[in-house]
Amino acid sequence: MTRNIHEGSNHFYIGDNANQPIAEITFTYRDANTIDVNHTFVDPSLRGEGIAKQLFDKVIEKAQNENLKIIPTCSYVYKQFEKNPELASLKAK
Repeated sequence: MTRNIHEGSNHFYIGDNANQPIAEITFTYRDANTIDVNHTFVDPSLRGEGIAKQLFDKVIEKAQNENLKIIPTCSYVYKQFEKNPELASLKAK
């Protein structure tokens, strides 16, 4: 099931309140061209629905649209880069 994903300040989230999301992926800008994706959270009630992947895909879309490189500090994001070698060009060196 696809959920409505919102873009907030340095994160994408699901829920009615950006400060208390039921799922989110967060990042910080290291410089104008690089984001550090440092955390992914999905409420236990939503796990198993592919929510983390949907949030990850939003970050990938943002990186592609804005010519950003990604530092995958978050373990989930790191694993997604390992599983998807076609995304290697988006990974910061």
